Amino acid sequence: MQAENHIYPIFDRMLGRADKEALLHQHSVMIWFTGLSGSGKSTIAIALERELQKRGLLCRILDGDNIRSGINNNLGFSAEDRVENIRRIAEVGKLFVETGIITLAAFISPNNELREMASRIIGKENFLEIYVSTPLEECERRDVKGLYAKARKGEIRNFTGISAPFEAPAHPDLSLDTSKLSVEESVNRLLELILPRVKAE
Repeated sequence: MQAENHIYPIFDRMLGRADKEALLHQHSVMIWFTGLSGSGKSTIAIALERELQKRGLLCRILDGDNIRSGINNNLGFSAEDRVENIRRIAEVGKLFVETGIITLAAFISPNNELREMASRIIGKENFLEIYVSTPLEECERRDVKGLYAKARKGEIRNFTGISAPFEAPAHPDLSLDTSKLSVEESVNRLLELILPRVKAE
């Protein structure tokens, strides 16, 4: 019984987020990119990471490649697995944010319920939702991974935008349509939003 009362016995002895932010001379935040496959989420996140690095700001990108090949490599694409995928990503993201690191998460996260769950886990005050609103036609034209072609042939089931729905955010902190904006323009708009929040005084 005594052990159950001390499942988390060290939290009050660990250095806190403020200590980490002071060490890094920055304030952390979760920048959550949502949008269709091929919309440009990861491309923008990578370019943003480079610009923040130039300014001496420490970042970490989380996306499908580094999450599904590691911590979530046991998950498929069923409705239940999609929820668990986002839940784990949010929990990992929360750890990075609490360590003072600016965290960039690039995931389709196709509906408001999933994104709300992520926001609750990480903390709404630490969560910026970025909607990469590139139209389906443009995403499909790019088809950088050949996924849309397979989805159209029925080789991939429950593919967002083709055989599964995508629910656009109602009130994102920023919308970026990469069929109209260059990567540089998108990053500049992000910097205007982010820099006032993350720069230490």
